[in-house]
Amino acid sequence: MFCPSDLISQPEGKTLEFKRDLSSPKNILKTIVAFANTAGGRIIIGVEDSSRTITGVTDPLDEEERLCSLIADLIAPRLVPDVDLISVGEKTLLSVQVYPSGQRPHFLKKEGPIEGVYVRLGSTNRKADQELIAELSRSCSGTSFDEMPVPDLTIEDLDLNAAKRWFTGVRELHDKELVTLRFLTSIQGKFVPTCGGVLLFGKRRDDYFPDAWVQCGRFIGTDKAEIFDHIEIHEHLPDAVESIILFLKKHAMRGADFSEIRRKDLWSIPLIMLREAVINAIVHADYSQKGAPIRVAFFDNRIEIENPGILLPGMTIEDVKQGVSKIRNRVIARVFRELDLIEQWGSGFRRILREAEELGLTDPVIEEIGMRVRVTIFLAETHQIQVTEQVTEQVTEQVTRLINCLNNKDMSLREMMSSVGLNHRPTFMYDYLKPAMDRGFVEMTHPDSPKSPKQRYRLTRRGKAVLSEKGG
Repeated sequence: MFCPSDLISQPEGKTLEFKRDLSSPKNILKTIVAFANTAGGRIIIGVEDSSRTITGVTDPLDEEERLCSLIADLIAPRLVPDVDLISVGEKTLLSVQVYPSGQRPHFLKKEGPIEGVYVRLGSTNRKADQELIAELSRSCSGTSFDEMPVPDLTIEDLDLNAAKRWFTGVRELHDKELVTLRFLTSIQGKFVPTCGGVLLFGKRRDDYFPDAWVQCGRFIGTDKAEIFDHIEIHEHLPDAVESIILFLKKHAMRGADFSEIRRKDLWSIPLIMLREAVINAIVHADYSQKGAPIRVAFFDNRIEIENPGILLPGMTIEDVKQGVSKIRNRVIARVFRELDLIEQWGSGFRRILREAEELGLTDPVIEEIGMRVRVTIFLAETHQIQVTEQVTEQVTEQVTRLINCLNNKDMSLREMMSSVGLNHRPTFMYDYLKPAMDRGFVEMTHPDSPKSPKQRYRLTRRGKAVLSEKGG
């Protein structure tokens, strides 16, 4: 049983709203629909929402009956919240308790099932677009977006070599295993890739999910007025994790020698927290949304990690902090779990909070911003870093090592990695090969067939000139 006076002192939010009276019933009905479609909530009628002055409800029995009739007549599918009369001093209030519905999406009949669907974001109601409406329906049916088939693709459209590389030592990826992991699903008598299979290891993921990529930026200062560096990551999702972390590491040196930093693993940012936040963003992103990549923004005092999609129905920010878990992408989550990229459901944000406490950092913030979820990790004052030319020096040192390896010899990717002493492909690609090729020092021997098994890499004329200047 709740205490009305305690509730009235709380701020409006995702699950609480105050209304002075029933003079604008449409707004109240929107909130009821939004609560039912999202995480539930309570409306208290008879309280000024700005001053919290208790005005009470005139003719409470008549108003209760009127509100129940409006809900029954103007909302579909049928919704039956708990409508009660409550007393605060000499005033009578109306309380409307709405529960997360198993028949969502609910909508206002006059606006229809496309225009009349609302969801709750913070203390406001937002009209849902078609992708979100479909997500609400799937959440009731028990089907996740990444389990859905992509009928016009075949197993040949999956990069099984990349998948097998990740699953080495975990399990053999035979045809049966691909079905078990839901990389493939049966439709009309044939097996086709699922959305999750394509998102994880699709050869042409960008053709089918053009917004399933990661945008990383390093900004100067504490806002987005001036950007220092940025990359776009279009790799397979498991590889994307390391590429994001490498980008953050690239901009996190504290002025020490790079080789010393890497040897001792000394970084000016809380890597454990960041890795958890990055993985959570990838696993819980709503890939059905359009125009919304995952974004990682690095400022002098904080790092923000955003993924498209609001919290799943029934979930609140407080639930996330307490470790309550609902899986949006079952295929992606299972693969990340088997690859030990995540430990257990719901533990990620709790580990982030625990790590922040141990490091003495300001508590991370999780919030819904528009149709996105943002996690902000704050840096300690002593960890805040300024952009320096040392970033360039770090890259130059690695490029120089690669140039020395390629002296008078064409080499395969594996041979180059072995020569510089690396066995992690993303690290080599983003710290060595890509910078060298971007600067015109290294080129492919078969540029028209980037993935050819005969592909080798060699120094360009510019690369040979650099080698000569360094006495190679």
